[in-house]
Amino acid sequence: MGHRDRTYQGLELGLRKFLAPEVVFGAGARRLAGRYVKNFGAGKVLLVTDQGVIAAGWADEVATALEQAGVPFSLFSGVSPNPRAEEMMAGAEHYRLHGCDVLVAVGGGSAIDCAKGIGIVSSNRRHILELEGVDKVAEPMPPVICVPTTGGTSADVSQFVIVNDLELRTKVAIISKSVVPDVSLVDPETLTTMDPFLTACTGMDALVHAVEAYVSNAHSPLTDVHALQAIRLIYPNLAACLRDPKDVALRGPVMLGSLEAGLAFSNASLGAVHAMAHSLGGYLDLPHGECNAMLLHHVAAFNFPSASERYEQIGGAMGLDMRGMRKSQKRAAVLAAIQRLRRKMGVGATLGSRGVTRGDVSDLARHALLDACLVTNPRRPGRRDLEVIYEEAL
Repeated sequence: MGHRDRTYQGLELGLRKFLAPEVVFGAGARRLAGRYVKNFGAGKVLLVTDQGVIAAGWADEVATALEQAGVPFSLFSGVSPNPRAEEMMAGAEHYRLHGCDVLVAVGGGSAIDCAKGIGIVSSNRRHILELEGVDKVAEPMPPVICVPTTGGTSADVSQFVIVNDLELRTKVAIISKSVVPDVSLVDPETLTTMDPFLTACTGMDALVHAVEAYVSNAHSPLTDVHALQAIRLIYPNLAACLRDPKDVALRGPVMLGSLEAGLAFSNASLGAVHAMAHSLGGYLDLPHGECNAMLLHHVAAFNFPSASERYEQIGGAMGLDMRGMRKSQKRAAVLAAIQRLRRKMGVGATLGSRGVTRGDVSDLARHALLDACLVTNPRRPGRRDLEVIYEEAL
């Protein structure tokens, strides 16, 4: 029996579901926002964005598209890089007071997650933190249209909302098919205004989405196709975007790879990298993609014994030629490839250099152990395992 047959034996008959919004991909997709809000019969739109996206000009372009469609809107831009529960609650109140009935999110994961949180609260009339966990969102959101501008988080296609709980100093995940947006207008031109650090962080986030989806214990043939294609698109092209950030031909494969990765992880879920990154990012308010980049190598080393063939296939998608190698050599080659990309992207920092101390490790591991993403990690870690991984990343 061939390798492919072993990989998929019995999987085709196992129950799997796959959910995705309507997606329009290509240069100029952002300008379709007005047409789509009219399709939903919008009376008034809440346009959710942040100050960085406003400064880049993308929010104004989408606002112009709404005006040209004759649809009134109200602007909500009180969104932090790690969107907070309080901001989602304030946005929901803004949505109610201004009589809005459709949401349009323009930005990265922060703006999109905030918009999704606003939609959840508006429909379910509960505090956003009460809906933490899997399938806790009973009522569907109002229509949500997304214009992603970072090519990393894929919140525009996913079943996840990530909320920063300031009181507990951690991030919590809300996972439900009810939080998948209705439409995603994926426009690679929006990536051309990102600075190198944001390009690196968001691109590494997208790569981690693909890697974790592929090794997830909830993967399927439906998600595997998207995960591997995401790696093939992102790994060889991401560093080139730093050399020529305005080149849409270079940004295009990364934006498409981010979309492919989002379709994969939304349906296969994630793993220990994200569980630990959520804990770390909430604890110290660090960029999510950088947290993922600092942890990926260490988590892959931990997971390798339980998913070696999957990681070897990831290496193949990265372009590695591992023919004739022993298993230990393949492991080393994959881990080295991850580290090479980190260095090229300028995100080679350690946790210690970003302010984490050994005294923080116990709390970080405790929060990570409660994260829903840990359920689908291919190797089940205990609290001490998570502590060791954090310590290795110091």
